Formats: sequence, C-alpha cells, structure tokens
Amino acid sequence: MKKLYIKQKVLSLSGKFTVKDQQENDVYYVEGSFMKIPKTFSILNTSRNEIALITKKMFSFLPKFFVEVNGKEVLTIKKEFSFLKARYSIDAAGIEVHGNWWDMNFQVLQHGEVVGQVSKEWFTWGDSYQVEIWKEDMEAIIISLVIAIDCVKADQAASSSATASI
Repeated sequence: MKKLYIKQKVLSLSGKFTVKDQQENDVYYVEGSFMKIPKTFSILNTSRNEIALITKKMFSFLPKFFVEVNGKEVLTIKKEFSFLKARYSIDAAGIEVHGNWWDMNFQVLQHGEVVGQVSKEWFTWGDSYQVEIWKEDMEAIIISLVIAIDCVKADQAASSSATASI
C-alpha cells in the first residue's frame, strides 16, 4: 500500500499544488488554468509530463467534468438535476466510489475490488487529503479522481456564493 497526501494552498489564485509521499517528496504537480476557458487541471509527474487532465465542460446546462488519464477519458463527474440538494454522479467503466465522497471520505473500487481509500484530514490550513493506493496501476486514476471531486466541490461552492450574492 502506498500513501500520498494532497494539500492545497489557501488563497492560491493559480491553482498550483503538489501531491506528496510519506517522506514529503513531491510525487505529482497539479496546475490549474486560472482565468482560462475551459477550466482545466493538469496533473504532471516528477518529469513534468502530463499524466492526467481534468476539464470542466463549458456551455452545459448542468456542470460536467471530464477526467483523462494518459490521453484516455476514464471518468465523468456530472451534476444531476435536483431541487433541494446538489447531487452528482460519477460515470466510469468499472470504477465505483463508495462512502461520502462529498466529504472526501470514500473508497475507490474497480470491478468490486477496493483499490484505494481517501480521507480528509481535519484541522489543517487548506484542504488536505490522505490517499491510500492499494493497487499501483490505479494510482493516476485515483489521484485524478480526488482532484476532480475537489474541483467539483470548489465549483459548487463558487456557484453557491455567486447565487447567494444576487
């Protein structure tokens, strides 16, 4: 099992942060597109090669995020129509998320087998997540999934505050 840690910097306008291992070495770099349409997040390895891309679909009735890993679309997170509470679904071939993914405490399953687990670390400055990878070949997908869910949550928070100020 491998443990990785995602810690975002509070008040970072550029959307840049790193994913670290247990020894606090940088393993991945995440770079968001600030003030760019469509909004994207690139996940780079230590050689600065892009291993994953998260893109928010523009001009969609309900928000939708696409996640590509190594050039292939592996999952989509989309908002479902609901009057009361925001509801999202994750579409991916053979990949499921069990638990409370909105609060960042969930397991990632591939064809019914647990391949990773995510938990939010409390009492930290900024959003911090511990990611346990149980199946090494799923590492890029699990990291991409965590960052994509965090993007969805940030987008929801931004749209909620925008409608509250109207």
